[in-house]
Parts: sequence; C-alpha cells; structure tokens
Amino acid sequence: MGYAELIQQRLKTLPPEKQAEVYDFVEFIAARNPRPNPVDWTNEEFSRLSMTQALRGLEKDPVDYALADVKERWQ
Repeated sequence: MGYAELIQQRLKTLPPEKQAEVYDFVEFIAARNPRPNPVDWTNEEFSRLSMTQALRGLEKDPVDYALADVKERWQ
C-alpha cells in the first residue's frame, strides 16, 4: 500500500478540523517544492531535451565515415 492510501485511511479517522490542518500542511509542502510543469516548456527547450535523450550514450561512438565517403553535397 502506498503513502497516499495510508494517509487517506488515517485521514478518514480524523475530525474535520484536523483534516483541514492536514490539507493546509500538504499545501505548505507543495508550495515549498513546486514541480516544473512540462506544459510551460518552450518548443526549443522540449526539442533540446528530446534530442539530448535520443542521443544519450552516442557521444563516445566512433564515426564510421569520412568526408571522402560523401557522394553528393547538399548546397
């Protein structure tokens, strides 16, 4: 059983005024530890994160081709 379920069970046994105190405390903790909202990310930030994750671990891979291998250059 997770913490949310344990807290919910215990919370049900408390009187309403104590439940309100618990809620206030949870709001206090949440305000001190805000989570970044991915919706607030710009497209550039999200693209950078996506590319970083997609290429993770490839930095040390050897390059298997050279400029001489190019058959046609894009201009």
